[in-house]
Amino acid sequence: MSSGIVLQGFGLGLSMIVPIGAQNAFVLNQGIRKHHHVAVATICFICDALLILLGVFGGGAMLANNEILLNVVTLGGVAFLLTYAFQSLRQAWRAQNDDASSESTSATANKTLLSVILGALAVTLLNPHVYLDTVVVLGSIGGQFEPSQRNAFAIGTVLASLVWFYGIALGAAKLSPVLSKPRVRQVIDVLVAAMMIYVAYLLMQKWMMNWEG
Repeated sequence: MSSGIVLQGFGLGLSMIVPIGAQNAFVLNQGIRKHHHVAVATICFICDALLILLGVFGGGAMLANNEILLNVVTLGGVAFLLTYAFQSLRQAWRAQNDDASSESTSATANKTLLSVILGALAVTLLNPHVYLDTVVVLGSIGGQFEPSQRNAFAIGTVLASLVWFYGIALGAAKLSPVLSKPRVRQVIDVLVAAMMIYVAYLLMQKWMMNWEG
């Protein structure tokens, strides 16, 4: 097994995973609140690893050619992103008042593990970028390698997902005393909402172009 191919897969894996804003924002928020953040990182990692392996070992072309499935995922992703953006803006608004912020944080802390798991699954599986980047892009690149090298490439990309998701979850939890301050929390919520709205706009724009075409 070539270590060079593993490192290549690791680098490409990070380049695909890091820009997936909705996923990263959800993991970051749970880490800051120290609320089932390890479980969220685990779910995101497992989903990404399965999608990467599906793409590298032959599933990328099938998904890329299924326009109906991509359209359904895109519209679902837009709806989820806008909902998440609304929730982030509402939290930012409440953070203007320390009491309201404490109340909001308490309410968030009371969320069940099941609701957090469902949220992690939604932010992962309803995000078209996850499929396009992991299955289609990484799958097409990995498919160009010989079988033995393909295994090394898959290991590298999966390791990238492992390091990234656990890194931001545990890192956010470690920095929680700073990141959870009301003013910092408010800025993060506004930035997250803006990013979600922007990604939803890009997805909707792309969907409309494909529909008109």
